[in-house]
Amino acid sequence: MAKVTLQAARIAGIATAVPARRFDNLKDTTAFDPAEVQKVTKMAGVAARHVADEATCSSDLCDAAAERLLSAIGWEAASVDALLFVTQTPDYIMPSSACLLHQRLRLSDRCAAFDVGLGCSGYPYGLWLATMMLQTGSARRVLLLHGETPTRYALESDRSVSLLFGDAGSATALETAQNAGAWHFVLHTDGGGANDLIIEGGGFRNRFPADSRLHYVSMQGANVFNFTLQRVPVLIEDTLTLAGLARDQVDYYIFHQANQFIMKHLLQKAGLAPDRVPFILKEYGNTGGPSVPLTLTQGGLARAADRPMRLMLLGYGVGLSWGSAVVDLAPDAPLLHVEK
Repeated sequence: MAKVTLQAARIAGIATAVPARRFDNLKDTTAFDPAEVQKVTKMAGVAARHVADEATCSSDLCDAAAERLLSAIGWEAASVDALLFVTQTPDYIMPSSACLLHQRLRLSDRCAAFDVGLGCSGYPYGLWLATMMLQTGSARRVLLLHGETPTRYALESDRSVSLLFGDAGSATALETAQNAGAWHFVLHTDGGGANDLIIEGGGFRNRFPADSRLHYVSMQGANVFNFTLQRVPVLIEDTLTLAGLARDQVDYYIFHQANQFIMKHLLQKAGLAPDRVPFILKEYGNTGGPSVPLTLTQGGLARAADRPMRLMLLGYGVGLSWGSAVVDLAPDAPLLHVEK
């Protein structure tokens, strides 16, 4: 476990992007019986999802979010010192998608750019990396991009995943700030659960499998459910202890939007007030790790004009990997959203 408190960072703004195509689970699903679709939809809480076409990658969604954000906050491309792209749906095995995004965003050749291969836990991990870069002085401005297109690896005939996933990208601008408040991070890994969420084909372990189904995600749902209920409430408690906070001193708990069934159990077990936990599953489904910033822009958060919001951001899933971040969001930091 990594536990750390860092300072010297502020969030200048956040933007998210989803594909324009909206898929209505009840109206548009043809692979399953309507009664079965209704049952799954009710349990998971996913009525609709935004689905990328074959020509759209997670990098395209992040590019759209980043262009919107950089324009809104007035950052010049040359002022970005580092670009981090968190994804498990890259454009290619090589080169890194961060290099492609570096070119598309017209960033300086003095800007560091690299991919981070994490999924559901990726947003708090990415914030941790970016904040360390700022605190050490190795960067003054960091652009954190986190995008996934999980609908592209969900087998249509697999009801355990095909009705759940949506696609999304995000961009978060971070910069050094004098007198910045403390941010707190708690990060974990358990590689013993690697097979609980896995795409077995396509990598160099099994590059060209004869069974085409191995190119799609396989999920051991019961194992993932048990892992989440065992690990996330403890994660919340450990993070509150590290930050020296009571539960009601956090304005919002922003969960990875896994599914409604899991999240409601988590709220109950962790003893959290429902009005502090936004849900966006109904309209967007499970978009993987980008569901955390997407909840920030689309979760209807009530923001005070005179003080920052204190947020606990929670990611958990594939890896198995889980992590948290307690951060502040200033009243003037824009929360933006676009459809591509």
